[in-house]
Amino acid sequence: MCEDTHGIGRRALFVTGAAAALTLGPVSFAAADGQDQGTQETATVRGTLPPGSPDFVYVPVEVPTGVREIKVSYTYDRPSVPAGTTGNALDIGIFDQHGTELGGKGFRGWSGGARTEFFVRADDATPGYIPGPVGAGTWHIALGPYTVAPQGLAYELTITLTYGEPGTPVRPVYPPSRAKGRGRDWYRGDCHLHSWYSDGRRTPAEIAALARAAGLDFINSSDHNTHSSHPHWADQAGDDLLIMLGEEVTTRNGHVVALGTEPGTFVDWRYRARDNRFGRFAHQIHKAGGLVVPAHPHATCVGCAWKFGFGEADAVEVWNGPYTPDDEVALSAWDATLVASVRDNRQWLPGMGNSDAHRDPDAVGSPQTVVLADDLSREAIQEGLRAGRSYIAESKNVTLSFTATGGRGEQAGIGERLAVAPDTPVTVRLEASGVPRCTVRFVTDQGVLLTSDPLPVAGSGAVEWRTTPTYAAYVRAELRHETAAGTVPGALAALTNPIFLGR
Repeated sequence: MCEDTHGIGRRALFVTGAAAALTLGPVSFAAADGQDQGTQETATVRGTLPPGSPDFVYVPVEVPTGVREIKVSYTYDRPSVPAGTTGNALDIGIFDQHGTELGGKGFRGWSGGARTEFFVRADDATPGYIPGPVGAGTWHIALGPYTVAPQGLAYELTITLTYGEPGTPVRPVYPPSRAKGRGRDWYRGDCHLHSWYSDGRRTPAEIAALARAAGLDFINSSDHNTHSSHPHWADQAGDDLLIMLGEEVTTRNGHVVALGTEPGTFVDWRYRARDNRFGRFAHQIHKAGGLVVPAHPHATCVGCAWKFGFGEADAVEVWNGPYTPDDEVALSAWDATLVASVRDNRQWLPGMGNSDAHRDPDAVGSPQTVVLADDLSREAIQEGLRAGRSYIAESKNVTLSFTATGGRGEQAGIGERLAVAPDTPVTVRLEASGVPRCTVRFVTDQGVLLTSDPLPVAGSGAVEWRTTPTYAAYVRAELRHETAAGTVPGALAALTNPIFLGR
């Protein structure tokens, strides 16, 4: 057993290819020659990271030949801090002998702060990590000091190598990209979910069962900063449930869901908005067949608010989990983008809602996005989401129909344009069920122009409103629960994407 002590100021530090990162001096083990099957070697590394540390600190580990398994465990101190001051939080992951260059060629796993130890070998790995041979060369343990207390962050790593013949590599099997479906229809989905392959507490089987109970037709895997769960969804898919694969790319300046990428796609997260690198990885998501969906853009947790802009986005999450004040801010900010799209005569950005469920009592499918698609396939669902032919509902109990009809019977639905002359009378109609005592609001580029009386206790009803394209460039509908206090609107029960009016 060997020990090493690392300080952030030592001469061995140098900047790596990833943004705001430093690499410490290497940890070495004895040569593997003559090592018996099952022989282990262990090294302990200690260090302290000061406040203002770089986003990522790499600990190189020189791995000899003949290693069957690498195992890493770690601890760090959590001193008391004054109220309003962030304490210590240290994430962890690992890169293999292919290096730490941005893009993730050497990526072998990430557990963030969800686990205190992990292992990697050819035939198996800890959830969050990628099975595969433990090749000889320089591996790097990646430390991510998410927040550092004023006293600094003292940590200890224990690295154990086990020698022997490698196990048989696992051949991944992925879920199909199409389910049986009902032809062109409205399909319900939740595209932001976490399993025990990142910081969730549910297995894929448990999530799939909850998705079916929530009335969902499709889901998207979105574990934080790892694609390790992708091969573990295949046996949960079926004719009744399409399972798409993705990742929640969790940077220090916001999170983005890579929705429906090709199986096995890894998207790097080691950059900030000031590094001007997000465009490269948005392009990677698109090239891998996925959608770029900024998540909870106005969340208040450290590093959660979206700072990269929406130029590469295909949709934006305007409702994330139980409806809270930051969702209200996201909704208002999204509405402003609709006004800008009308002003600039450019493509608009659809809104969507997801549960972001991690563990009990988080409800899978609350909210859920209901999308009009030609089929229950990855490509058809993505096309419907990208076109904005969708609405958001708090549960499977909510069903909406929202249309705009011109004077000659021309009609457009959610996400579409009613192309009529500026002075043409237009009738907007919402039919809803599953929303007892909810209030309907019609929102335009001017703001809320109609608020209905509460719907009956039975939860079904219809509301109509008449306007012209001159008066309203678009109309979208909200269904709100009973107001909690004064003029503050109640929490959302449902929300539609807009119908645009005029040519």
